[in-house]
Amino acid sequence: MSNLEKSGVFKLGGRTVRRIGYGAMQLAGKGVFGPPKDRAEAVAVLREAVESGVNHIDTSDFYGPHVTNQIIREALHPYRDDLVIVTKIGATRGADASWKPAFSKEALTQAIHDNLRNLGLDVIEVVNLRSMLGIHGPAEGSLEEPLSVLADLQRQGLVKHVGLSNVTAKQIADGRKITDIVCVQNQYNLAHRDDEALIDQLAAEGTAYVPFFPLGGFSSLQSSTLSDVAARLGATPMQVALAWLLQRGPNILLIPGTSSRGHLRENLAVADLALPADAIQQLDGIASGKPV
Repeated sequence: MSNLEKSGVFKLGGRTVRRIGYGAMQLAGKGVFGPPKDRAEAVAVLREAVESGVNHIDTSDFYGPHVTNQIIREALHPYRDDLVIVTKIGATRGADASWKPAFSKEALTQAIHDNLRNLGLDVIEVVNLRSMLGIHGPAEGSLEEPLSVLADLQRQGLVKHVGLSNVTAKQIADGRKITDIVCVQNQYNLAHRDDEALIDQLAAEGTAYVPFFPLGGFSSLQSSTLSDVAARLGATPMQVALAWLLQRGPNILLIPGTSSRGHLRENLAVADLALPADAIQQLDGIASGKPV
């Protein structure tokens, strides 16, 4: 079993977590909608993750909807003292599995209470406000109104810390005028690297950066360079992609998801995988499309 302590730790809100965590999105059904094909396996994956040392789980009540949070509660409640559960709000699901913005005061308040109820919590450690101004990536625009609602729920004691997701550097700076922003969750991986400067800025400020779709999301990373490096190191391409993220910046927290215990073990084994400098140089060329 991998030694997750080798991956290091970083501060997330008021807690310190291991840098390899777990993302619960894949515990729902196809398209992150409805129940999983194998609920017992979903429960087993969560339990093995925590038993293996994972103490950071990322989720949302709009996964399913409600499904992943209910499975997390079934598998892990009462929660270990060191376990940090992070959720996000700002969207809802249509009957056709569509993703819709949910930024009104009523919708955001309901989302917090749904997360609390389905997770079996009295307070949520970290809640990310997920911007829906751009569905497939960050888009400029004011988040003052929804973030102010979330900050008010924080003052009520329902939320300890606030983060932002799918946002720009300006939105983060503007958000800090309303409340402390403890983490940023944006798309970032070997091939999608728009946030290079932002990651370094956040690292200097001591703010966690949590890349979603670390393995490419709904279309997995495909690269002959990645495959070649993996073959040379005796690892899988996805393990190398995760290891590259760990070595990219000290503030990066990984939340790879899976619905399989076998795949979970592969992800956690990344803690033992150190990429040599020449491998990192090769991998850095993937985003530019230039071979190294």
